[in-house]
Amino acid sequence: MAGSSDRVRRRAREQYEIQRQARVDRQRKYRQRFGVGLAVLCVLGLAVGLTTAFAGGSPAAVKKPSATASASASASATTSTAAVAEPATHCTYTASSGGAVSKVSLPPATPDYKAAYTASINTNLGAIKINLLNSKATCAVNSFIHLASTGFWNNTQCHRVSNSNPLYMLQCGDPTAKAAEKLTCSSATLGTGGPGYAFADENLTGATYTAGTVAMANSGASTNGSQFFLVFKNTSLAASYTPFGTITSGLDILQNVAKAGTSCTMSAGGGVPKEKVIINSVSIKKTTA
Repeated sequence: MAGSSDRVRRRAREQYEIQRQARVDRQRKYRQRFGVGLAVLCVLGLAVGLTTAFAGGSPAAVKKPSATASASASASATTSTAAVAEPATHCTYTASSGGAVSKVSLPPATPDYKAAYTASINTNLGAIKINLLNSKATCAVNSFIHLASTGFWNNTQCHRVSNSNPLYMLQCGDPTAKAAEKLTCSSATLGTGGPGYAFADENLTGATYTAGTVAMANSGASTNGSQFFLVFKNTSLAASYTPFGTITSGLDILQNVAKAGTSCTMSAGGGVPKEKVIINSVSIKKTTA
């Protein structure tokens, strides 16, 4: 009887150990699956966050820099993302009806790629002067010159400022941000405005966004339109926004606006500047090489 009882107890212990090990294995597999799923979600979340950083100015769409920069924040045209040899001798601008559009004619398809250009953004706080990088981002410069010549940005506000990494920038170029209006972060259209066309990215290889950089805002690859951002402090942004200019004077204007803070906060970072920045006009000076 004693031997039989020992065998029963031994089988019970073995069965218990098998069941315990099975529970351990199930728990380990669950943790592994959960960990992988969480990692995937984190990566996707980061990608979405960087894409929408410059899409526009308010929480709804950034509106989707997305210093972020979005953008033209809302341009929805599909354009080629293939690398373009610079300086470009031909530019493609694709009509788009997405977002809050202030339509303007398309820029010329054949840019003056041999010329040198400077720009002056004439604001209520003073002039911000820029050396345009025509040999490195020809089509972005060509578009900027075209919009300036039509008075596209006249009497508009720079709608978003951020004073925290990676968004040390002032974002401008949304035609819906009218000079006379009081902007709010809850506006349904703020940050979504564009010119009714989009064009491809340029000058991204090795791109960095140091103080003085002027770059296109976007809502994803090759969705450039009219919105741009001006960097007043070195940032750690990924190379996703076409740099097309360098500030030569007026950096202090941006820094002072950033110090003044924001009147509201946007979910993607920054907010409407407390100190209003009105673009009275943008003038271009050309010299031929």
